[in-house]
Amino acid sequence: MRTIVAGNWKMNTDRASAEALVSSVVKEAATFGNDVQVIIAPPFPFLAKAVEQCAGTSIVVAAQDCHQAEKGAYTGEVSAAMLKSIGVGACIVGHSERRQYFGESDALIGEKVAALLAHGITPIFCCGERKDERESGAHFDVVTEQMKGALGRFSKPELERIIIAYEPVWAIGTGLTASTEQAQEMHAHIRMLLHTHGASVSENVPVLYGGSCNPTNAAGLFAQADVNGGLIGGASLVAEQFLELIRIAGSASA
Repeated sequence: MRTIVAGNWKMNTDRASAEALVSSVVKEAATFGNDVQVIIAPPFPFLAKAVEQCAGTSIVVAAQDCHQAEKGAYTGEVSAAMLKSIGVGACIVGHSERRQYFGESDALIGEKVAALLAHGITPIFCCGERKDERESGAHFDVVTEQMKGALGRFSKPELERIIIAYEPVWAIGTGLTASTEQAQEMHAHIRMLLHTHGASVSENVPVLYGGSCNPTNAAGLFAQADVNGGLIGGASLVAEQFLELIRIAGSASA
């Protein structure tokens, strides 16, 4: 099974373009097969419409973030309960931009994961190192700390409900991509960390690659033993490219 997440819509669409992107993916949904899980993450204003558009298909609609609290005086925030009420099935948390621009800590991200799990929403947990951390050789330590800090509190059954996305920060929006060897070695490291919670956790948790994955490099990345798909960046904003990535993932699963 490969998982493909359209994760780069961010603030890059308006209502018309978001609906058109979803419509293009929905039209091809019957061709995806059982070996590919497709998740799309539109901006908050377009989530309810996306859920409506995807009804009756295998496509899962995800949010790009949520607040950790169940409810309260948090003006402008969106809770997991709110997301659940409109049919959202997954949510991205811990994205490097949330860490960088909004100062989110591993502990806070862990609280968001807990809130999502409590409402039956699949967390897509992001982790990854900056360029200076990679160059200094600290990349494995950074990812280890992020995973332990955010996910160390969860039980084996809870961990098995989480998707992990490795996103080397130096490869996001830069045009740079981790080599297949670099991606595989980090994914294997993540798999090793998961294995400490039991073989079933290591075997069942999808680990996605999220750094400038596109139709040119996807086949090589998805062919790696521990790469289970992709958190797609700019290519998710172009329907033809995103659909091609889904097809490549399906071929890798065959």
